[in-house]
Amino acid sequence: MQYQDNGARHDSSDAVAQRRGEIWPLSVAPMMDRTDRHYRYFMRHITRRTLLYTEMVTTGAILHGDRDKLLSFDPLEKPLALQLGGDDPAQLASCARLAEVWGYDEVNLNVGCPSDRVQNGRFGACMMARPSHVAACVAAMRAATTLPVTVKHRIGIDHLDRYEDLAHFVETVAGARCDRFSVHARIALLNGLSPKENRTIPPLRYDDVYRLKTDFPTLTIEINGGITTLDQTRRHLHEVDGVMIGRAAYDNPYLFATADALFDAQLSLAPTRREVLNGILPYLAQCDAQELPASRTLRHLLGLFAHQPVAKAWKRYLSRHIRPAVQTAGVIREAMTQLPNTILDARPELAVAHLHDTTIEAITG
Repeated sequence: MQYQDNGARHDSSDAVAQRRGEIWPLSVAPMMDRTDRHYRYFMRHITRRTLLYTEMVTTGAILHGDRDKLLSFDPLEKPLALQLGGDDPAQLASCARLAEVWGYDEVNLNVGCPSDRVQNGRFGACMMARPSHVAACVAAMRAATTLPVTVKHRIGIDHLDRYEDLAHFVETVAGARCDRFSVHARIALLNGLSPKENRTIPPLRYDDVYRLKTDFPTLTIEINGGITTLDQTRRHLHEVDGVMIGRAAYDNPYLFATADALFDAQLSLAPTRREVLNGILPYLAQCDAQELPASRTLRHLLGLFAHQPVAKAWKRYLSRHIRPAVQTAGVIREAMTQLPNTILDARPELAVAHLHDTTIEAITG
């Protein structure tokens, strides 16, 4: 259940350039208390190609904490990006170097989280008020690793909420050769709104993100915020380079069953829910053998049958069995015997991915 490289990569300059120029049409957003290693392993049985992220990990935790606990992952989880929280360029550089040693595919700087705790640490969304400092952080990280260095941010914050402010931020950080801008299409109000409210109350301004791509055509721009279906994803991909899906990826993970068609239009089969569950049974048995609390794993499966007639019954059944000593693999096997085959074995049709030409060229290389 762990992955660690035996050292930093020593790739040719061409290989580094190719990796840093890679475009991901779809990713799952980093989410605290959501995108841990168990969720990511589960998601890999639904989509193999979507870029996944860790939860945000602070630089202090990595530099002074249990790195094996914080950074280890199963190789099946790749491609995988490590999201960092911090504002010290030297510390961020050290963590970026460690990300490469541990085998991550990308390192991402969090400039979007609006929580009070994060603000008190002087990182997250409040850093949008200091674009030159964000650029210095990106430059330090980029000098320390051959991995892509990316930034996730909002379209603005209090009193810096005009498109011109956003464009200035992006242009400044682009000067440090940021490899991708993942833009949540809402401002973050740092005074008066909770993190949850900041995900819903500020209105979505997709046109501002589209305009970034128009005004900075050579930059890689990814859009995030309020996106809940792959049909919406395909429409956004006509305007920007990539789409990041957040809460919907957790509440309804099976919407990604056809996501790999965005990467490979020749893909012939999407996994059924039965195949997904059978695929994770050995992993659950391994977690049981390690006496991992059932809540650590089963909670990530609650949304697997979202929008299906059995959704409530499935959630009730799992919730009743989220107890410390329960054998999770047995719980899932028993649950599958009580579900209709018509739902367990239903295979969604693959829609042809209508990507714009630049994305197709980047993917097929």
